[in-house]
Amino acid sequence: MAIVIKYGGNAMTDNRERREVAAAIRQAAHEGLGPIIVHGGGPFIARELEAAGLSHRFIRGLRVTTPEALVVVERTLTMLGKELAQEIGGAVGLTGRDAGLLLAEKFDRELGEVGRMVSVNAHLLRGLLELRVIPVIACLAVDAEGDPLNVNADEAAGAVASALDAPLLFLTDVSGVLDDPAKPDSLVPVLRRNEARQRIRDGRISGGMIPKVEAALKALDDGAASAVIADGRTRRNFLQALRGEAGTTLLRE
Repeated sequence: MAIVIKYGGNAMTDNRERREVAAAIRQAAHEGLGPIIVHGGGPFIARELEAAGLSHRFIRGLRVTTPEALVVVERTLTMLGKELAQEIGGAVGLTGRDAGLLLAEKFDRELGEVGRMVSVNAHLLRGLLELRVIPVIACLAVDAEGDPLNVNADEAAGAVASALDAPLLFLTDVSGVLDDPAKPDSLVPVLRRNEARQRIRDGRISGGMIPKVEAALKALDDGAASAVIADGRTRRNFLQALRGEAGTTLLRE
């Protein structure tokens, strides 16, 4: 059974813990699960943009991406994906450039070179899983002309899960959706659509959690089997989330 695991950049910053999570992903694959990893790289991108002297900011949780910044974003994500694939083992690092894996369209002039997902080459992913190769996908798509676009990793993961009718697991640096973002122990274990929308409106869901929740709800609408947001910083947290013992489960209604 395929499962799409969105591995957030904020959950990947500790190298030792990342290697342990990578080993757990490999073990899950050996036990018959078909993991597909879609990864972000926010902290890594921020560091490289700063090193290049390029400013960066967010609008509605999405990174504004100039043409100059896109070069840095692509380079950083591609290298990070290759490293993660190597750590997992039996995996291959991919971007939207590979066989048109992720197709997007530019949708907001204010955000710059940022795309909204249009389609996923599900045939390629199914073929890799049949070969027992774990796809590790960076959140970089191409448009209809083949030019790269930065896409939100949560949205990309949701599109992949929808294309495969697969469960979707978001690994991040908090335990899930919190009732009070200032209280780490205020986890909301189950969140329905109307409740999620209300929390976005009143600010209890904010920042980078907004695209996660919105991507989860859209993925459920488009065919994803389930959607969970959970802490993925350690092997133990990852295994608990994989077993459905942690995080916030999003419901269609």
